[in-house]
Amino acid sequence: MSIGREALRLYAVTDRAWAEDGAALLRQVEAAVRGGAKVVQLREKGLEHDAFLEEAKRFAALCRRLGAVSIINDRVDIALESGADGVHVGQGDLEAGRARALLGPGKIMGVSAQLPEEARRAQAAGADYLGAGAAFATGTKADAAPISRETLRAVVAAVDIPVVAIGGVGRENILELKGLGLAGVAVVSGIFGQRDPEAAARELRALAERL
Repeated sequence: MSIGREALRLYAVTDRAWAEDGAALLRQVEAAVRGGAKVVQLREKGLEHDAFLEEAKRFAALCRRLGAVSIINDRVDIALESGADGVHVGQGDLEAGRARALLGPGKIMGVSAQLPEEARRAQAAGADYLGAGAAFATGTKADAAPISRETLRAVVAAVDIPVVAIGGVGRENILELKGLGLAGVAVVSGIFGQRDPEAAARELRALAERL
């Protein structure tokens, strides 16, 4: 399964820090999709397998009903068991080629890349899209140092698959990424950390269309 550039224009990535429970998180996901996010990644670093799986099943079903693409962060097993559309793996997670072998050809695989050589390896391993960053300083991943605009441009140029910028992207800086060849942006706090995630997503979607 592949994924088009248009779907990746606004890619929402969840963070439980701004949700009191799983039900609230899913309400935020629905708001983000209604605001214009066509792809949503469920990121849960602290849940045990069974709790993560149950949430992922509800998440995948919600995205399916809303016509959005459901991606699970890191966990290929959860992606497969929950019926989600795919998985996203980082450089320190399961190796991309192994992840693709486990997923098979029918699921979407995203891979994080900071450098052109990482991008080329990910594409060769079967990645459908890349997440490149951090584009800006971010509190979501304290160990993710920002990469330069030149490096972002080089990552995009190194591959034929779509690339989204991630890391600290928000309404105040998104247009700084204009002209780099990006398919879109992946946003965490700029959507889920806002009082009205739907309105925030709608504004970001409009801005992302100008990239």
